[in-house]
Amino acid sequence: MLLFLKLLLAHIIGDFVFQPEKWVKDKEEKKIKSVKLYFHIAVHAVLLLVFLQFNLKEYWLGFIIVIVSHYIFDVLKLTFQNKKSKRTWFFIDQVLHLLVLFFMATLYFDFNLNFDDFFTGKILLLLIGILLITNVSSVIIKVFITQWNPENKIENDDSLAKAGRYIGILERLFVFVFVITNHWEAIGFLLAAKSVFRFGDLTSSKDRKLTEYILIGTLLSFGLAIIIGILYSYFVTLM
Repeated sequence: MLLFLKLLLAHIIGDFVFQPEKWVKDKEEKKIKSVKLYFHIAVHAVLLLVFLQFNLKEYWLGFIIVIVSHYIFDVLKLTFQNKKSKRTWFFIDQVLHLLVLFFMATLYFDFNLNFDDFFTGKILLLLIGILLITNVSSVIIKVFITQWNPENKIENDDSLAKAGRYIGILERLFVFVFVITNHWEAIGFLLAAKSVFRFGDLTSSKDRKLTEYILIGTLLSFGLAIIIGILYSYFVTLM
């Protein structure tokens, strides 16, 4: 675990701290011909050496695997990503890097993965709670409030695409965490913050129907999150 944390820290510093935005843009424009790509790989190599305490006699194979794979993954990402798939390739790239770091750590230390540990009652209950908070609640709210359907007024504003859906998911996740950690007061601050930013604009627009539509959706979102959080906490105590 200590070796993996060292590798992970080196990766985070190399990919997110010591990689200026101009390097990223240069790599995206010139791809494999970008000098900044090789600067980036060199930074990772130096960081890896530092965190391995320059002990290449023991870790030389893992060092080569990490650096070469990092270069290959970056080249693949730069080659195949476009404006629409950039976000997807970012996550694919990061997951592949993490898998390689984990693989390197297992080369030098025994690691027994017991899948039974991932299917305990509490973990399964948490996964169910998260799915209820995100996907299921989104469908329930949509089915319930579309009977009023003022979508023509919502789609014509200057909001980001699907912003309302993501805001709803995030707020429900926050409320869920606040409930299961017994921080009920934080829910009030979250609701107040959303009221300031959201309902201020709606009031100025003098559209009562749209205001009521958003208010119903917000109360449904908070209500479902609170109920799911309470149920999760209750069933956890029974395990």
